[in-house]
Amino acid sequence: MSGPSYVAVDWGTSSFRLWLMGAGGEVFGERRSDEGMTGAARTGFAPVLQSHLNALGAAASLPVVICGMAGARQGWIETGYVDTPAHLSEILKGAVVVSGQPRDIRILPGIAQRDAAAPDVMRGEETLLLGALGLDAPGEALVCMPGTHSKWVRLRGGTVERFATFMTGELFSVVARDTILSHAVAGAEEAVDADAFRLAVAEAFAVPALSANLLFRVRSRQLLFGGSAQAARETISGTLIGAELAAGLAERERATPVTLIASGRLQRLYQIALEGLSIPLNVMDAEEAVRRGLAGAAAAIWNN
Repeated sequence: MSGPSYVAVDWGTSSFRLWLMGAGGEVFGERRSDEGMTGAARTGFAPVLQSHLNALGAAASLPVVICGMAGARQGWIETGYVDTPAHLSEILKGAVVVSGQPRDIRILPGIAQRDAAAPDVMRGEETLLLGALGLDAPGEALVCMPGTHSKWVRLRGGTVERFATFMTGELFSVVARDTILSHAVAGAEEAVDADAFRLAVAEAFAVPALSANLLFRVRSRQLLFGGSAQAARETISGTLIGAELAAGLAERERATPVTLIASGRLQRLYQIALEGLSIPLNVMDAEEAVRRGLAGAAAAIWNN
């Protein structure tokens, strides 16, 4: 087995992940930290990257391909966007060179939906799509990528036609931490209360316009009838996710499965939610998808 041939980096707003990759997709080493765009913008992107490369003993000749917020306006360099309808191959062509560096460093662009009625942007998720679906995915695909800002993407033949972002994760954080419902979830255990979650998803999915009322019922139900902090937390989560699914699935053709790209707790929650609504589902691990996407980008850029 030959050694590493390039470095792959997923640089988020608050997280940093790096892999030493072989030409065949082998992982020779990895680094993770909370040195996302926000922190790196203060300390410097180049020093952060180099510190992790040094820790892995990466050769000075290894090129680096980066996706995510390092290419944002507040990032290392702004890489702009490819406009919808956007074939995923256009992402690879739009990689931008970081000038003034001793090694070859490329940052991938995002995708923009320049529709005045539904403006939207993604940065990083385009690489997940590339890794999960490839360049030549036939037919229509509907993809859900949960997160702080969840993305629902409609593709046809490898082309991103439309997408929508939902602030579900951020709303959950704010509601559970900074509203009266913080009292309801205090001390919640880590385990998922699947029954409470599933019921909340179904209620919000059926009548998403009632979501604000369903959220307040979390507190009133606990005051009047009791219930665990764990059930309260899962009811908040299920209500917000149920409302998201009502919008994300609104234009789905009946025969089209949802491709869920997620990891960890979010993967489990969205899988429970979609299966509870009898939606056909394909699941792919988000970390595997981003590595595959970055591998595809590296192959296109450096002909590995």
